[in-house]
Amino acid sequence: MVSTPTVADRLRAKVVLTEDGCWVFTNNLTPGGYAKVRVGGRLQMAHRVSYETFVGPIPDGLQIDHLCRIRACVNPKHLEPVTRSTNVQRGLAGAVSHAKAMARTHCAHGHPWTPENTSQGPRQRRCRACNREQLRRRRVARRAADWADGVVR
Repeated sequence: MVSTPTVADRLRAKVVLTEDGCWVFTNNLTPGGYAKVRVGGRLQMAHRVSYETFVGPIPDGLQIDHLCRIRACVNPKHLEPVTRSTNVQRGLAGAVSHAKAMARTHCAHGHPWTPENTSQGPRQRRCRACNREQLRRRRVARRAADWADGVVR
């Protein structure tokens, strides 16, 4: 009697082991470099299937991060469930978007990013001219609302 290969057997049969310990999946890669495998008649992301097969369920609301940064890797030791923001921060996308933002010479409204016009927040730089304009608009709106309510300041 011939036994049907398990998901774990099918994953192992399609990987190449690297010196870094990656299990690089060699079959059915997406244009972005992620591996896919058919399970239960559906194509699923191979790194997620690997994590669930060898480690356990992925907690709700979390994504699987490739600690090795190799998208086709399905080694469960290289996979970690994290929040979306953590995954983006760790990934190249976070570094690229930060570099692009820092390369800009003007804010979205055309004010220059100069030391005099820039305040640095915990996660981003802020345009002082835009902040002043926003405060002015709030003040005008609050006075208009007070005037409509009959409140005199």
